[in-house]
Amino acid sequence: MNMRTISGIVLLLFGAVLFLNQGETFGPGKIFAYFWPSLFVIPLGLFFHWMYFVMIGRKGVGLLIPGGVLFTVGIVCQIAMLFGNWEYMWPGFILAPAVGLFEFYWFGKRNKWLLIPINILTVLSLLFFAVFSIGSVYNKFLVSQPFIAILFVVAGAIILLMKKKDI
Repeated sequence: MNMRTISGIVLLLFGAVLFLNQGETFGPGKIFAYFWPSLFVIPLGLFFHWMYFVMIGRKGVGLLIPGGVLFTVGIVCQIAMLFGNWEYMWPGFILAPAVGLFEFYWFGKRNKWLLIPINILTVLSLLFFAVFSIGSVYNKFLVSQPFIAILFVVAGAIILLMKKKDI
């Protein structure tokens, strides 16, 4: 990494901290509180990837499993820390082993049996992401349950009362 890249990352993180604090004082404790995944977890995941791609090569394909898991967990934790949405980001922890196993499958010997747990974990994670995201949107933007009930009753009545067109 050159100095320009490092200074760009530092300025980006500093701006994010200032934006998140909104006038509060901050110090090293706040930086560690908000960016611990970027400081500890993500670099460890990248280290495992670096070990495989640069140092060891095809012999150490097993390094990609913890590398993929740690990198995915780090991204999930960093997003949750920055936006304070742990209740919506937890399915990312189910996705993390799927990412590690998929990297192992992709760069390894392509054992087709690995696709079973990869697909199960991915579908489960995406299902939970969808359910909790839709639930969040439902709770935030809709007025109340009676409003939805009336909407369903009116929609059902309109469907039943519409004339059937001859084909």
